Amino acid sequence: MTPARKRLGVNIDHVATLRQARRGQVPEPAAAASIAEHSGADGITVHLREDRRHIQDRDLEVLKRVVTTRINLEMAATDEITRIACSLMPHSCTLVPEKREEITTEGGLDVLGNREAINRTAERLKKAGIVVSMFIDPELPQVRASRQAGADAIEIHTGTFCEAFAAGKHEAELAKIRAAAAFGASLGLKVFAGHGLDVRNIVPILEIAAIEEFNIGHSIIARAVFLGLPAAVKEIADLIHHGGGHSSPQWEDTPSLRPGSEPGMSPPGRGVPRG
Repeated sequence: MTPARKRLGVNIDHVATLRQARRGQVPEPAAAASIAEHSGADGITVHLREDRRHIQDRDLEVLKRVVTTRINLEMAATDEITRIACSLMPHSCTLVPEKREEITTEGGLDVLGNREAINRTAERLKKAGIVVSMFIDPELPQVRASRQAGADAIEIHTGTFCEAFAAGKHEAELAKIRAAAAFGASLGLKVFAGHGLDVRNIVPILEIAAIEEFNIGHSIIARAVFLGLPAAVKEIADLIHHGGGHSSPQWEDTPSLRPGSEPGMSPPGRGVPRG
């Protein structure tokens, strides 16, 4: 039996980050979404934060009209954002932790420690016909709690793995992800992964059969600065769609783009592009 093709969700938050740097009108996130879809993306992910630091309410309205694949809305479990989600009706909502002082999402959602708010939010979203996912660390109790809270899916936070990969010591973190993915699948959950992934560190995770989808943003936008958005999306989409068996990263054939020197990538041990 041929395994199902793994999917790529492109997070376009940082297109909006660039626009908001000058509070202007460009670049337009919806245009980036269209380009991403035409370049191999299977879906578009956006995070509507309470502080509206990048994606704005208007962006969601425009994306709803133009996206032809599906929208995954990342959101905190708050009444305001839940109301917006139920009105927008994206394909899915991923519940994430959120702090105003953080630069990017730091770690997974503590489903165990926030049962009441998460259960209430999940119930409202599911009643609206929206697929509910929980963004969690690869910890078995959090996987179980997500299932008990009514989640349809989990997205495994891969940030710690990516940091370990950059340091050349990622096997223990990879084992945690593998175990969490298998456990989630055994409970009937769909399993996704994301945060900090790029064309190098995603390769070992692609071997985990239970993971169906990857949500990636920062590394794609960083690569796009040098390669252009279509090429940046296509190279990682090809990698994901071929399960790691398709050699797309350009440094393999271009000496000037060897790992550690390729555009948009950090040398090993010197930081991780956040997705």
